Amino acid sequence: MWHHRSVVFVFAYLQHLGQLFLSKVKSTMEKDVTASQHKHWRTTQERVEKYISDNLFKDVNLRGKLYPKAKEVDRLFHWGLPLGEKTWEKWTFKNITMQDFKPIKAGMAYGPLWSTHWFKVEVNIPEDWVQQEVWLHWVSQGEAMLWSAKGEPLQGFSPGGVHLSPVKGANRTGAMEPDQSRTDYMLSSCWSGSQETQVFYIEMACCGMFGAGADGMISPPDEGSVFQLEAVEVSTRDKLVYKLLTDIDVLHDMTVSLGSNDPRAHQALYTSNHMINSIISGNYSQASQLADTFFTKRNGDLAHTVAMIGNCHIDSAWLWPYSETKRKCARSWSSTVQLLEEYPEMKFACSQAQQFSWVKLHYPELFDKICHLVKAKRFIPVGGTWVEMDGLIPSGESFMRQFLYGQLFFKREFGALCEEFWLPDTFGYSAQFPQICKSFGISRFLTQKMSWSLFNKFPHHNFLWEGLDGSTILAHFPPGDSYELRVRVKEAIRTVNNLQDKGRVSTSAFLYGHGDGGGGPTRNMLERSRRLRDVDGCPRMEHMSPSAFFERLEAEQHNLCRWVGELYLELHNGTYTSQARTKKQNRICEFSLRNTEILLAVVAVKGRMKKEELLSHQDNLHDAWEKVLLNQFHDVIPGTSIGLVYCDADRLYKEALASSEEVQRACCPFLFKDPEKKVGEMVVINTLPWPMRQVMVVKEEGKHEVKQSAGEGQYYVAVEAPGIGWSKLSTSLSPPQVTVSFSNNRYILENQYMKAQVNTFGQVESLILAGDSQDVFRREGTHVGQGNQLVLFDDVPLYWDAWDTMDYHLETGKVLNIKESGCEVNEVEVVQSGPLVVKLRWGLKITEVSSITQEIELSAVSPYLVFRCKVDWLESHKFLKVLFNTALLARTATFDSQFGFVERATHCNTSWDSAKFEVCGHKWADLSEPNLGMAVLNDCKYGWTARGSTLMLSLLRSPKAPDAKCDMGQHTFSYALMPHKGCRDKTRVQRCAYEFNNNLTLLSTSVSHDSEVWFSLVGSGAMIEAVKLAEDKSGDVVVRVYESLGATTSVRLKVPSQPQRVCLCNGLEEPLSDPSLEVGEGDEVFVDLTLSPFKIVSIRITYN
Repeated sequence: MWHHRSVVFVFAYLQHLGQLFLSKVKSTMEKDVTASQHKHWRTTQERVEKYISDNLFKDVNLRGKLYPKAKEVDRLFHWGLPLGEKTWEKWTFKNITMQDFKPIKAGMAYGPLWSTHWFKVEVNIPEDWVQQEVWLHWVSQGEAMLWSAKGEPLQGFSPGGVHLSPVKGANRTGAMEPDQSRTDYMLSSCWSGSQETQVFYIEMACCGMFGAGADGMISPPDEGSVFQLEAVEVSTRDKLVYKLLTDIDVLHDMTVSLGSNDPRAHQALYTSNHMINSIISGNYSQASQLADTFFTKRNGDLAHTVAMIGNCHIDSAWLWPYSETKRKCARSWSSTVQLLEEYPEMKFACSQAQQFSWVKLHYPELFDKICHLVKAKRFIPVGGTWVEMDGLIPSGESFMRQFLYGQLFFKREFGALCEEFWLPDTFGYSAQFPQICKSFGISRFLTQKMSWSLFNKFPHHNFLWEGLDGSTILAHFPPGDSYELRVRVKEAIRTVNNLQDKGRVSTSAFLYGHGDGGGGPTRNMLERSRRLRDVDGCPRMEHMSPSAFFERLEAEQHNLCRWVGELYLELHNGTYTSQARTKKQNRICEFSLRNTEILLAVVAVKGRMKKEELLSHQDNLHDAWEKVLLNQFHDVIPGTSIGLVYCDADRLYKEALASSEEVQRACCPFLFKDPEKKVGEMVVINTLPWPMRQVMVVKEEGKHEVKQSAGEGQYYVAVEAPGIGWSKLSTSLSPPQVTVSFSNNRYILENQYMKAQVNTFGQVESLILAGDSQDVFRREGTHVGQGNQLVLFDDVPLYWDAWDTMDYHLETGKVLNIKESGCEVNEVEVVQSGPLVVKLRWGLKITEVSSITQEIELSAVSPYLVFRCKVDWLESHKFLKVLFNTALLARTATFDSQFGFVERATHCNTSWDSAKFEVCGHKWADLSEPNLGMAVLNDCKYGWTARGSTLMLSLLRSPKAPDAKCDMGQHTFSYALMPHKGCRDKTRVQRCAYEFNNNLTLLSTSVSHDSEVWFSLVGSGAMIEAVKLAEDKSGDVVVRVYESLGATTSVRLKVPSQPQRVCLCNGLEEPLSDPSLEVGEGDEVFVDLTLSPFKIVSIRITYN
């Protein structure tokens, strides 16, 4: 009986499903649509394609009917701006219009590269164009901006793809999609019939959307490039024809994207075919109605929603210089403003406070329009950072400043903070981003770059990202794997099909608009979006703000998985090394600004400087930081821009460093001045929060118990200064001597901390801690490896030259400083022999065009062996590294990172491990056993390889695109080798790495006592990363502390004088809560801090 009832039930259920299916089929088969007479998919599909073609059969197809009337403009004039890629910034629109414009005809070419040319356009609209749409067409090979006669920026013109010139016809001048170009501007939607002469100005930049690569997009610029002005015309445009073209285009898109196995594709095909027949018969209205009916067929209730977010990712510099980016912003955003006014459903997300700042400065009228649209929540600032910075190379404090300066700008200009961290195109993401974001009120993150990984597909598009300290933010990767979608059916379908979290989320972001070189959304994209809003066969497409999208995602985040730690991009890892000078200048500026801010804060606490002067210095440091932050853009500091960008970057770094040093000099008299003492003394300043010892060079012999000649009338002396404070130089040290000897063809360098053996080729063969028998390079007395092996690799990537170093480059290594290499070697000689410093010098010829000279140095007070390098580098596609092949057994290597460190496997057990053959680290990296370890420190390098017992530091690359001269020339840099007591000795490693990058400072001044401590930490496992004045100009001091060992710790922050109030604050320097305080002897005040692993804490201190 049970079996019989089951069969009956199943049969009835199947009948029900069949009826549902038939009703669905009946509802989707349009009675007014006639299928093509023959069942031949290809002929019908290609017929539709040709009927809307830009260049085939235009004499009879629909495209040829788009512009019924057209003519060239009546008069065209030209004036060329004086040469120079930045000169446009010095000219006002009024001054330009007063210049001597000469009459010309379209068809001429202009140059040179990066120059600017202005054109005056005069046109009289014919009387018979009355009540019709009238359009201006500008077709040029260079980017351009349309200006009104009153000096208002109206819209950008973009080259690339197919230029639709009504008079001269379509012309393809670029390899991009047809809708890459923006060549038309609507003069009127319904011409009044006025016979008044219309006057416009057009500013043309001699560069394409992606610069002017000589042999491809990323090749170095062709300095001989010229850019043709192809056509300047006006026309009418048939509104109905444009609608039908867009209708058929979308139907054809559905046909092709869904494919011949999908019934909906056939319905789209037959509808467009029927439309063509109706148009040919002259029944345009029937054709329009057929399309309208088709697009009313809706999706089911559970259809995935695609959240359409317009955007225009503009690289702040890349294949063009900073100065051109300023104009790209104006061209792209003026076009976007126009579209926002025309399409009320559109939402546009825009990042990078720096770019908003540029537009405010150079295009105030446009900025006012943007402010109005921001208030209406249509033009939406996102990201919260000064620029879309690199996600790995900047320091932790640099990241804090990116968010601080960005968020404060958005709050000041638009009255609101950004809610999303928007970083779509950066080459990897620090594990500290979640905590830093939370500190600035941001709990959401968006990128798409992880889709570029070469080895492994990232397992989520939506997930909870847990950072180094345990902080969590909601992360979304748009499944379309792009921020440059064109609103095509195939893109919407891919968004759903590619989604890694099916069934967990109902909505995915869809970022549309031309990017990288600018451009943004187009009218065609928005017209397509209207037809695809909710049509069966395509996901539901809804215009949405980033905030509205993330609100939907937040409601579903209980379904999401968790990812812990860094987001490592398995590509573009050559960017840790390319453009070495830029990376070195960044490191120098980061430390210099840190030190100067400490001194200025102390001056403020002492109250000796006038407030106006103090604030002026604070402004100068702010400006210096902005220059450093700009250069941290994700195509500048990684080394992936054209050479001209690095001329700008070098200038900005020099200006920032000069400002920092100037403020330092201004602070010093207010730090030490004793009005009763006339004779100056030398003092030693330490800006690190622990006592620091160092051997320094002084110009005068002085009264020092132990000294050593440094040549040219200078002397080495050993000194010590307290943490974040100073002491007199007269209190120099008398440490145990450092010695050098020669035995068994090896140099033996020894001090109170360590003993090293160096062979005649500069390799370290033995490294032992003082009082220990364990050797970093020997195991059980057997020689295993050597340190300081200079290795040269072939370095030819698959395509992205400055970006990529491939895994196979590791198969090509050649050790240079061994006898078998055949390199010409200048063997080791002793140049300093103690008692404070010993120094060896040697060198070799790398190739016929490159060489290195190296000094190996050990001081009496240093626990590490220093290697100072001077390299003349003229290679092509070679990669220089230094290798340390140890006897250590370490399954993981540890790398310095922002506000902490990360651990990575030294083996290749999984494809995820194998992909990390070149990784990013900052000041140090370490291989350790429980009781013995080796750290390598550096002063300006970021690329590392850790495999087995081997650690390599990347020194120099030599890519040839997009900068043909990348890293050519002379380089100086240093690294150091530090033996230590293993895993439990991280504090010492971290402190030594800071010391290696931050020398003590000598200063002549007058003082009344021997030493002074300004700020310090009592306890271990924490670091004072910054001491700065608060951004609100109140005179308050902000101290940034972080836990550095990955363990909960309690420390006490000592602050000077008697503050009125001490409170914890967020990244925006807004008060949060008051910690407990203890008043010590004199003016000492201690702030009690309990820090969880890798926690970042900011303390705000108010003084009278």
